[in-house]
Amino acid sequence: MRKLVPLFAGVLLSATALSGAVQAEDITVGVSWSNFQEERWKTDEAAIKAQLEALGAKYISADAQSSAAKQLSDVESLISRGANALIILAQDADAIRPAVEKASAEGIPVVGYDRLIEIPSAYYLTFDNKEVGRIQAQEVFKVKPEGNYVFIKGSSADPNADFLHSGQLEVLQGAIDAGKIKVVGEAYTDGWLPANAQRNMEQFLTANNNHVDAVVASNDGTAGGAVAALAAQGLAGSVPVSGQDGDHAALNRVALGTQTVSVWKDSRELGKAAANIAVELAKGTELGKVEGASKWSDGPKGVEMTATFLKPLAITKDNLNVVIDAGWVSKDTVCQGVPAGSVAACH
Repeated sequence: MRKLVPLFAGVLLSATALSGAVQAEDITVGVSWSNFQEERWKTDEAAIKAQLEALGAKYISADAQSSAAKQLSDVESLISRGANALIILAQDADAIRPAVEKASAEGIPVVGYDRLIEIPSAYYLTFDNKEVGRIQAQEVFKVKPEGNYVFIKGSSADPNADFLHSGQLEVLQGAIDAGKIKVVGEAYTDGWLPANAQRNMEQFLTANNNHVDAVVASNDGTAGGAVAALAAQGLAGSVPVSGQDGDHAALNRVALGTQTVSVWKDSRELGKAAANIAVELAKGTELGKVEGASKWSDGPKGVEMTATFLKPLAITKDNLNVVIDAGWVSKDTVCQGVPAGSVAACH
């Protein structure tokens, strides 16, 4: 098994490298979103649309609204509307299989976007999610190297949830085995929905009489739900909480001190890469011939996939300037409500 070497997003898959002099004016790329209402995906969409426009290709899309059944019909609709390639953010990695297999049978390439679809014909594009989990755990562990820990995991239907958790445990298992960390709550979050994360966190707080010292939440949405539950008990800011995605509200929470870290995955680069790969595949390039492609088989079923991983970055109170300077978020948004002099990036 050959491990995929993480690549820096900023240098990955430039439009020039992939498109050359050939234009893609006859190519339509259909994007199936699992739950477009999340802030994160609007950023991804803008990047995908901008790059497709730069390449001369057309963009069409559908929103499954967190329904695996709707996503199946959405993909069929995108195909009937003329999609020559598909980018799919899977709501349920197994439920989407018939749609992907149908597309492949019709010669329509599929990019599994940010979530694994473990079918060899689908190209897997994401960030290194085990590394994201490691970073989350490391940053929380720095603050609370012992005590009662809660794991607010992602959706059980998304393999990323387990990739993240396995990375978290790589960092924390030693302390758990030594008895320094006691796991007092662990739950998946249906649909990655913040409301479900908040409900789980409320239950863990009640079960432990509020004696929770750290929360390893798997993304910024679940982190927001956890922080809301903590705030209701007067604990926000005293309990470290992790997240990922660089959501604007989460970055403000980092500045305010109610969230410890948001692992930033510059989805502008992910979206750009997805557009480039989709167009290249639609033009007939073999999966393994896409620039930056490598073989990877660490999924739950051990299926060998063609994949590309981008590299994540921890954003804490100490380096909030990175996302501000990158134009990811405005200083005003990050620093809203932050006491003067408490955060360097807000000076």
